[in-house]
Amino acid sequence: MDATLEQILNEYEQRAAEESRLRETLSPREFSDRIDEFLICVGPETGRMMHLLVCGLKAQTIVELGVSYGYSTLWLADAARSTGGKVHSLELSQQKVDYARSQLQRAGLDSFVEFHVGSALDTLPQLPGPFDFVLVDLWKDLYSPCFELLYPKLSKGALVAADNMLSPSTAVRYAQAYQRRVRAKGDMDSVLLPIGSGVELSRKL
Repeated sequence: MDATLEQILNEYEQRAAEESRLRETLSPREFSDRIDEFLICVGPETGRMMHLLVCGLKAQTIVELGVSYGYSTLWLADAARSTGGKVHSLELSQQKVDYARSQLQRAGLDSFVEFHVGSALDTLPQLPGPFDFVLVDLWKDLYSPCFELLYPKLSKGALVAADNMLSPSTAVRYAQAYQRRVRAKGDMDSVLLPIGSGVELSRKL
């Protein structure tokens, strides 16, 4: 990882820390009203883990469900640069995509990412696959329906990493429903990793 990318990731992490302190001063209603203002990212431990996994897989088609402001996109794009792959990033907000694209350009990684703006439920059926690595980190009630759409497109040995399995508390019921859905598949091996906000890491057998 080059110095420019490290600097950009550090900027994201500083912003996330500052906004975390700000969120503590807000009521749940205030936070809900302002949620799109905040950088809610997977964090450095999860980012590094994904980077290692994508590089180890030599993944060619990488899918990111939920860009937010592009923190995880940078980790995945840098891994794609190493593998010669491509990241397909799905995001509902054009504003967030524009911000993420500007940071990728700063890092010299924009050519490794293709953004798809709109609902993941609409976009996933249009992506041909096969998918080698998938990050699931969008609205939590979409985890299970999105998994059903991406599951038939997973390559043999593909990995799916779903964030926010342990926190926040508001996501727990959706996280548990997702875990049950994945683990019910006879050809998926899955484990909960206590990294960051909790990651369910699943492999297509």
